[in-house]
This record gives sequence, C-alpha cells and structure tokens, in this order.
Amino acid sequence: MQPDITPPDRLLIPALSACNFIIGIGAFVIIGMLEPLGTDLGRSPAQAGQLMTIYAVAYAILSPLLVAVTGNIGRRRVMAAGFALFALAAAVSALAPNFAVLGGARVIAAAGSGIFTPLAAAVAAGLYPAEQRARVLSAVFFGLTMSQVAGVPVGSWIAYTYGWRWALWLVFALALPCLWLIWTRVPVGLRFQPVSLRDLRDVIGEGRLMLAIGFTATFIGAQYVLFTYITPLLTETMGFGRDGIAMILVVSGIGAVPGNILGGFLADRFGWRATLTGLCFAQICLMPIFSFLPLSVPQLLVLVFFWAMGSWSFMAAQQGRLIGLAGHRAPVVLALNAAAIYVGAAIGSAVGGGMILQFGMLSLGIAAGIGAVFALIHLTFSARYSPLDSTTS
Repeated sequence: MQPDITPPDRLLIPALSACNFIIGIGAFVIIGMLEPLGTDLGRSPAQAGQLMTIYAVAYAILSPLLVAVTGNIGRRRVMAAGFALFALAAAVSALAPNFAVLGGARVIAAAGSGIFTPLAAAVAAGLYPAEQRARVLSAVFFGLTMSQVAGVPVGSWIAYTYGWRWALWLVFALALPCLWLIWTRVPVGLRFQPVSLRDLRDVIGEGRLMLAIGFTATFIGAQYVLFTYITPLLTETMGFGRDGIAMILVVSGIGAVPGNILGGFLADRFGWRATLTGLCFAQICLMPIFSFLPLSVPQLLVLVFFWAMGSWSFMAAQQGRLIGLAGHRAPVVLALNAAAIYVGAAIGSAVGGGMILQFGMLSLGIAAGIGAVFALIHLTFSARYSPLDSTTS
C-alpha cells in the first residue's frame, strides 16, 4: 500500500484533522440541541434523538458502498467531493422547514462524511510506516475529539441562545475553508492499490474480520445508550439549562483529548487487546453511576471527564488492529469500521430511547453498563476466534 508520492506534506495530517473537526461538529451537535430543536419542530427529546439514528443508519449503509465504488478515482477528488456533500447537507439542514427534510439532510451529511473520514484514515495510514500508524491515526482523529471539546459545546450554546439553525449555519461556514485544505494538502493523483465492490463483498464474507469490525459497534453502542440523551438526562435530574449543559459538554470534550492521546500510546505500548479490554472494564464501572443522579456538581464533572476519556481511547487501538488485518483492503475495512461506529450509535440511540419510554431517564446508566458488558464479551470472542488477531495483539 505504498503511494508514489513521498514524503507526505507536513501539513497533511493537521488538515485532515481539521476536516474531521468540522465533521464531528456536524454529526454530533444534534446531541447538544435536542431540547430547542425538538421544541421548534414539535418533537420530544426522544423523538428528536432519532436524527442521530437516521444519520447513523445512513452512514452505515452508504459509507462502505461509496468508498468501494470510488476506489479507482484519485483520493483528492473523492475526498473533496465527499466533504462538499457534507457542507451542502449542513446548509440544507439549517433551512429545513420540517423534521422530514431535516432527516433527509442528515442522510446526505452521512454520505459525505462516510466518504471522507475512512479515506482520510486510509491516506494517513498509507503514507506513514507501520510503527507510526497508531499515533498518526490518533492525530487524524484528534479533530473528531476536538469537536467534542469546542465545537459541540459551542454549537449547543448557540442553539440554546440563538436557535438551532444557527448552529448548523456555523458548520456550513467552517466547512468552506476545509474544502480548500483538502484540495491543497492531499497530494494530486494520490492512489493506492484500488479497492472495489468485490473487495467489499469479500470483506463482508470474511466472518472473522467482520467479527473484529463488529466490536466497534458494540462498544460505541453502549456509549450512545447514554450519550445521545445526556442533555435531557441532566436537565431532568440536575436541573441544568443552557449553561450547565454547555459546561458538561466542555468537560466531556476535555476528557476526550487525553483519551484520544492515551489510546494511541497504550495501543503502541501494550497492544490492542489489553487496551480495549481495560477500556471495557472502565466503562462497565463508570456508566451505571449515571443511574444514581443527582450528584454534586464536582462529582458529576469528575465522572463525565473519566467516562469521556474512556470512550475516546478505543479508536486508535481498534483501527490499528483492523489495518493490520486488512492489507490492501484497508480503505474498505476502515469504511466498514466507520460504518460500525454509526451502527453502534443507531442501536445505542434506539435502545436509549426505548429505555426512556419504558423505564425513565434514570435507566440509561445501567443499560449502558450492560451494553459495555456485551462489548467485553464480543471483544473476548472475536480475539479468541480470529487467529490473525493473535499475531498483532
């Protein structure tokens, strides 16, 4: 998987990270504005949370397909087209007159980000040696982490203060300079060994590899049982309004920063299996505490910080594991892994919404903890029954 253009531009990784920053805001800002959006469109928070499910399902279906069918096209053109589609979707979302149009715009956004994000990871992994892979991938996804630190809290504050549409206009405005970054920093004519729909079919048919990819869905799914509805949960149990919600989202984002860095370090130092196992145990212990709210504000801040740190530590270890298994099919595998993130988000959001309707907000923490137990079981099973994994753990 060696390109014919070396060495990589020193600003390439920061540029890809900046683009992921905008994608992270566009994907997840919905979580911070369920209340004002739902009020404006006549939906309950649980119903408004379906927008995350729509985005997730669309991403899961479209990302691997679009990456496969564009496998013979230069990476720069495909990445720029995907990001332009994402920017267009932000504008359509801001103008949406009703929930149905907004849901359609979320599908378009998922298609655009589903092209860009896995290709960004594949490009970064292909341009750097294997011993730097986990750290480079961590740097590329640092933008997604930073979107939790700054973008989502700011977007939430704007939504509560000026209206949710202005938060989406912010995404559109920030996306425009990122198109320039893609066009000027991704090498012209950059191509790797092409992937195709046949590669997609072969990967999907390889049960052990799909079992490894599926861990992403179970781990993320457990997080999203709780994360999707964190704002109405805190409103109901802690009495938080705009400023309290923004504070919690900032603390969550701050926790994500060392989590992202720590994940890459732990994966390089101890291997993916020990890293991912430890993270599952951490989430099993932390998330059920949310079912015992209210806590004091300092206690809540500490809890949110460590929960977010654990949530964001898994990506480098899991992606490094999958790239080691994928060979030249890495773009397809990474697209399927990104799709698995959103499959997990969709399942977690749906489970969380069902738990709220049946058992109330306080059921979310315990349900998420049970989800983390399933993730640990899945990890153990996939590691045991995939001989390829044993060589890279």
